[in-house]
Amino acid sequence: MGTIAAHEFIAVDGVFEDLSWTFDYGFDPKMGEALAQITGRSTAILLGRTTYEMFAPAWRDRTVEDDPGAPFFNDTTKYVVGSTELTQEWGNTERLGPYDPAAIRTLKDQIDGTIYVSGSGQLVRGLLQDGLLDELHLFVYPIALGKGERLFSVTEPTRLTLTDQETYENGVLHLGYGPA
Repeated sequence: MGTIAAHEFIAVDGVFEDLSWTFDYGFDPKMGEALAQITGRSTAILLGRTTYEMFAPAWRDRTVEDDPGAPFFNDTTKYVVGSTELTQEWGNTERLGPYDPAAIRTLKDQIDGTIYVSGSGQLVRGLLQDGLLDELHLFVYPIALGKGERLFSVTEPTRLTLTDQETYENGVLHLGYGPA
């Protein structure tokens, strides 16, 4: 049985939308090490359709020389959640259709290892609400944006347990959580 581990880049007020605001902070190499630990044990990728549509053209032509993460993103099977057709081609992709907790449970039962979720905030919300997320890695940037879509818009309390924390030189804080 697999586990699902997600990472999100968010502002301190929870905004995850349009990550162009992260560029001012740069990307600390230790952040890459933290993400590599997650992807290194992952055997599948789960993405929401919007994130998939952004990732496909950004990753599909990259090589290991361009980015050490390219083989993982290009060679690993990607499962996409969404109700509309995909407009981007990217190898090793399977559509799961609209969000369905039962389909995600079936996927977890079929996958050995970690299923990695990058971004896909709406999908992560559903996974949290349905108790399907095993790890949540928040990379919290030291900025409050005041507007934009927020990661947490839960209707019921969602308790988490802090499992990891690290502060980077660029001011970003990594908070790792698991179910309470």
